Parts: sequence; C-alpha cells; structure tokens
Amino acid sequence: MTVHSRPGSRWKGALAASLVLASSVVSGLAHAGPTLDKIKERGTIKVGVGTTPGFFAPDSGGKWKGFFVDYGRALSIAVFNDPDKAEFTNSSPQQRLPALQSGEFDILLSGVTVTITRAFQLGFHFGPTVFYDGQGILVRKDLNVEKAADLDGATIGVQSGTTGELNIADFFRKTGKQFTPVTIEDTGEFINALESGRVDAITQDSSDLVGKRTQLKKPDDYVVLPERLSKEPLAPAIAGGDDRWLEIVNWTVNATIQAEEWGITSQNVDEFLKSEDPAIQRFLGVDPALAQAIGLDPKWAYNIIKTVGNYGEIFDRNLKPLGWDRGYNRLWTDGGLLYSPPFR
Repeated sequence: MTVHSRPGSRWKGALAASLVLASSVVSGLAHAGPTLDKIKERGTIKVGVGTTPGFFAPDSGGKWKGFFVDYGRALSIAVFNDPDKAEFTNSSPQQRLPALQSGEFDILLSGVTVTITRAFQLGFHFGPTVFYDGQGILVRKDLNVEKAADLDGATIGVQSGTTGELNIADFFRKTGKQFTPVTIEDTGEFINALESGRVDAITQDSSDLVGKRTQLKKPDDYVVLPERLSKEPLAPAIAGGDDRWLEIVNWTVNATIQAEEWGITSQNVDEFLKSEDPAIQRFLGVDPALAQAIGLDPKWAYNIIKTVGNYGEIFDRNLKPLGWDRGYNRLWTDGGLLYSPPFR
C-alpha cells in the first residue's frame, strides 16, 4: 500500500533533517582534535624547522625569519590571532620526522617533501604544497660540468634522512653512470665537505642548495646545475588524527594564495574592506557568515594578510633577495601551479 504524505509533512521532515545535519556540523566544528586541543591548552604552536637562509633561520637577535617561518606566524594568527604564538625549533632531517610522530612538534614547516610512504607508513597528513621544488646539485665551477650526467665517477655528498639519497641513486642507475656517495648527517659538515674538497658536489633540494651556496666562503666559485633530478613538492606536515588542525593548516596556506590572486596585499587590504564583491567580503570578514560557519574569527584571513602578507609578498621578502625566481611557484593565472580552492 502506498502512503501519500501531505506536502507540508514532507517539508517539515526535510527541515528537521536539515536541522539535525546543521547541528552535527556545528558540533564537529566546535570540537578540536588532540593536536589542536594541546595547542590551545599550551598557548603555543610547536613548529619544527631547519636552518636554510631565506626559508628558516634565526637573525642576529635570535628571532626566526624566513618563508616557512612566515607560514608558522600565519597559523599562529589563525589559531590565536597573534603572530608570536609559534615556537620554532631547529631539527635535523634525521630527527624531524620521528619528532613529529612522537608529538614533539605540532607541525613541520621544514621543507618536507610529500611522499606516499610518509603518508601511509608514517601516518602524516600534508597541507597544500607551498613550494614546488626539485632536487639539484651544487658543484665547484672548476669541474666544468653543465649537467648531472657529466659527474660520472664523481664523489657526491648526500644528507641522510632525506629523499635525496634515493633520488641521486636512482638518477645514476637510470643514466648508467657511476658515482661515489658520501652520507653526511650534520648540516654544517655538509658545506665543509664541499669546501674542503672531500666531495666534488653535494645534492639536495635546490631550495636548500641556493641557501647553502650563500654560506660558502667563496659562493661565486660554485654553481647549482640548472636541471632538477626529481619533483619535490614541499608542504606543511602534521601527524594524522586531527582533521580540524589539518583544515586550519590547509586554509591558512590557501588564504595567502587567494589574496595574491585578488591583488590583496598587506598594504592595500584595508581598501579591500570596502569591496562590494561578496566573495571578498566573506574572505576578509566584512560578511562574517563564512567565518561563523567554519568557527574562526571573522577577521582571521584579514589579520594574516595584514600581518604576514600574501604569497607573493612572503616569497619576495624572503626568497627574492637570494635570487630565486618564482618559476612553478607562480599563480596558476601566471602559468604557475599555485591555485586556491574557493572560499565559500
């Protein structure tokens, strides 16, 4: 027997179901996961970083500065509305992944490459790629080499605990060339090995090598070869089990990218508060509906851009002085790979 319900009862049933769904969403937003709970209870975000000029390095006064450091400050603004609630700690490539697993860090902003084994075997979650990199080789100019294959028979320094170990071995195996690897753990010794002639070249992410070149006594005697041996998408890494923390990381990064796409900078963001574009109104908190829906301060994105800047400002402030070109790290509208999902 078919029961014909009245239109009014169907509407009421749909409304009731919608209210239950809305209630569950709000409840989910209000409940932080274990990492975010610890962060809020502690009052600081523990951030693992490295030591590469332009990306992360303490200044003469001991204050951390750099591209990835600015993203730590942006996260601090999103969570605490204060850029100085991020606590940065240098950790070596060998130590940083176990430290994240053990809970010593809330997040790694140390130039971690996204890999499938780190996701499945180590249980890490990754935020958006913030820097598209590739493995390079730094060599002495007097070797007169133009490409990696010219280093047949060379001695090459590799840093243990990085993706670079496998990449360089794969490259030489694929090309049928020979090399002698020298595994080095200490970052300082990595540079010394090249300067002393212990190795002919060193290999790492090109982002690291550009910074390390500036630390050499005679940087003009060395060159980073133009080719890249691998894809190295660098992203924030967190331990699994806290979806709320992951989404804060995701949308903090996305906010800096979206702001650049709209032309919103730290200098003109106040002018954009007058924009009649509803998407920009939601983004900057003029219309608080979006922030209320996701459970963040209505001005969270505004405060990030006002204090830290958009992606382009972060890049230009920290990396442009080192001679870095945007390359793949341009906006998608400029032929690059940076792209933010919609803020709605």
